[in-house]
Amino acid sequence: MKIKRLLGATAVLVLSSSLALSSLARATTIGFSQVGSESGWRSSFSESVKQEAAARKIDLKFADAQQKQENQIRAVRGFIAQRVDAIIIAPVVETGWAPVLREAKRARIPVVIVDRNVQLNDDSLFLTRIASDFTEEGRKVARWLMQKTDGNCAIVELQGTVGATAAIDRAKGFNEVLAEYPAAKIIRSQTAEFTRSKGKEVMESFLKAEQGGRNICALWAHNDEMALGAIQAIKEAGLKPGQDILVVAVDGVPDYFKAMADGEANATVELDPHLGGPAFDVIAAYLNGDKDIAKYINNTGELFSQDTAAAEYQKRTNK
Repeated sequence: MKIKRLLGATAVLVLSSSLALSSLARATTIGFSQVGSESGWRSSFSESVKQEAAARKIDLKFADAQQKQENQIRAVRGFIAQRVDAIIIAPVVETGWAPVLREAKRARIPVVIVDRNVQLNDDSLFLTRIASDFTEEGRKVARWLMQKTDGNCAIVELQGTVGATAAIDRAKGFNEVLAEYPAAKIIRSQTAEFTRSKGKEVMESFLKAEQGGRNICALWAHNDEMALGAIQAIKEAGLKPGQDILVVAVDGVPDYFKAMADGEANATVELDPHLGGPAFDVIAAYLNGDKDIAKYINNTGELFSQDTAAAEYQKRTNK
């Protein structure tokens, strides 16, 4: 009788082990809700995630939110209904996520937040966040600009999407440094939605309001795309971007490195778009039983200026 019980227990262990191995061996299905494609950086981010998923044989369900949170929430609910193994979200804005994340938690689907942040009272609603320290990005840009201008500069600011983590935190970091320099101040500030076209449009209004740009020492843009649009507006106004008006931003897209190599932009902090690999690594670890995962994984990049721009542009484009 005792032998039968032992054999029965062994059979159960073998069966449960086989089921676990079978579960881990099957193709992992992951839902990815992306902000949209408002910039070259965002498009590179999306493509890198898709390529990484293909290389790992992950069944990726990709949803482009077109910069609308309601589209993201609808997509996440769709992923939950499909019973995906995990969900990745690059949130449009920080607030309004608790209800749908609670739904994912009830369904026992782990959620990884990438790039921008979410504001929650309960951080058990997501597994981890993988992102750059946006506040430090703003600080790095401001330190470079203050050193370049001896702390004396009238600055116009192109803000990112209102309510987006990158816009909030980059402004915060930049302003922290600026507070240490009484002769430096932001004289005009407006959102340009992280897009090149709006960057050009808003910069045109800044130039008109500031005597054709003669009152402006520097442009600070929350991303490279807005800065590239602003550079076009500065040139059309008859000024030399990078000289008459210094241009600083964040992202490190190839077009901006080209602008720096051409002397039309001055500095940027690189934002690594290759977030798929780290996100998939965390999900794989969790699904394999690792529950000791940090709530924040930092991938802050370095600052680049005109000195190395040509070489970096060639490296990034193979030209």
